[in-house]
Amino acid sequence: MTVETGPRRSDATRAAILEAARRRFAEDGYRKATIRAIAADAGIDPSMVMRYYGNKDGLFDAALDVDLALPDLGAADPDSVGGLLAARFLELWEQPPTSEILLTLMRSALTDEAVAERTRRIFAQQLMPAVLRFGDPADAPHRAGLIASQILGLALCRYVLRLPPVVALTQEQIVAEVGPTVQRYLTLGAA
Repeated sequence: MTVETGPRRSDATRAAILEAARRRFAEDGYRKATIRAIAADAGIDPSMVMRYYGNKDGLFDAALDVDLALPDLGAADPDSVGGLLAARFLELWEQPPTSEILLTLMRSALTDEAVAERTRRIFAQQLMPAVLRFGDPADAPHRAGLIASQILGLALCRYVLRLPPVVALTQEQIVAEVGPTVQRYLTLGAA
């Protein structure tokens, strides 16, 4: 009987496929990326991609599975939550692999309705619970939408369009300037 001491070969293959897929989807977008190109980037046969992920949609879902891992806002100083959220989103946008995943989602959502729906689900399932902790639950979708518009607008200008004045801002400047706006949206209408 042989005992494996390291990661299984299939785990390494899956990881290589996901890494190649994230890069390819980020560079080419969903429509232009091909299983053949992703397999070539991973140094494997295209049939292996199909074996592990079934099809391009299955691979896209696996490659772009994102957990925002938002901080526990219930334990935070209520006056600092906007800054905490702004800092967390910057962290996500600036560290691989989530930076690649979010960039791919943003670029692809502009031209592909299925990706746009996936992006809406991520924000509804992961941002909404944080927003529900504050203010009137009835207007939480409104407030979450405003927060998403702020964060996604910042991401578009900083990471996609790369507008020089926005790119030049330090993370600390962004948190100091965007955090209060996110805070205001979060607590909009709260007594």
